[in-house]
Amino acid sequence: MATAAKKESKPNAGFMKPVTPSKILAEVVGTEPMPRTEVTKKVWDYIKKHDLQDAANRRMINADAKLEAVFDGKKQVSMFEMTKLISNHLKA
Repeated sequence: MATAAKKESKPNAGFMKPVTPSKILAEVVGTEPMPRTEVTKKVWDYIKKHDLQDAANRRMINADAKLEAVFDGKKQVSMFEMTKLISNHLKA
């Protein structure tokens, strides 16, 4: 068996470095510093819990009051736009 031949992939240090959410984003994900990956995971948990994915187009997110503040006042954003808007609310 060649288990030693398998290379372990190292996570990108930039993604693993804890970031601090803004006050607005903290209402969704909490105030504790966490890696970007965890922030994204918590936002998705929030979206699923509150059924905010658009029924017709699952790539679109319908914002409630808290997410609308994070999304710069937009009522609906795409998944890709969402990650860009969230990064505006993160401090290294």
